[in-house]
Amino acid sequence: MTTLLSFDEMHEVFQRWKKQNPSPESELDYVNAYTLLVAVVLSAQSTDKGVNKATGELFKVADTPEKMLALGEKKLIPYIRTIGLYKNKAKYIMGLSEKLIKDFNSEVPGDMQSLLKLPGVGRKTANVVLNVIFHKPAMPVDTHLLRVSPKIGLAEGTTPEQIEKSLLARIPEEFLVNAHHWILLHGRYVCTAKNPLCDKCIINDICKHNNMEN
Repeated sequence: MTTLLSFDEMHEVFQRWKKQNPSPESELDYVNAYTLLVAVVLSAQSTDKGVNKATGELFKVADTPEKMLALGEKKLIPYIRTIGLYKNKAKYIMGLSEKLIKDFNSEVPGDMQSLLKLPGVGRKTANVVLNVIFHKPAMPVDTHLLRVSPKIGLAEGTTPEQIEKSLLARIPEEFLVNAHHWILLHGRYVCTAKNPLCDKCIINDICKHNNMEN
């Protein structure tokens, strides 16, 4: 059973994260909305660092749907071969590029329903695009948010959609646009799955997991 933070505790947690990192950004490299979309599709079950290594060269030759289709699936694969599930992801990238041209005038759409129509795009990917590109208070729930949010007491649930819904309902509105970045970075660098850095954690006096153990 998740022990939840109070509203005041939630506010304090995000206030501290904001003070430490006022303008958090995605760690995926991109040059426009299309390349972010491609990068997020590639990042499934892969690290941002690994994706950036591959897309550094790829985006020099294919930074629009038209250029990606001109490159073609066979020539795309060598760029992304180091990324897990690269064959499936290559097919998704070709498919979403084609659909963007055909149905969306080559523009990445700014609504969930349209984004979910693109091959390889699930709810998490769509939420990243909505948040990073369109600055909407969307909540992409990856493995970090899924693990850390209940542990700290930010949200309750066991599935990505349950955690997403709980976070959106509980996070003070003033922090919503940047909230997923702060939680993700906290899970990636501080509240790690193995050997979390509790002694260096700026919210360790509020964290429900930490307080339960003590």
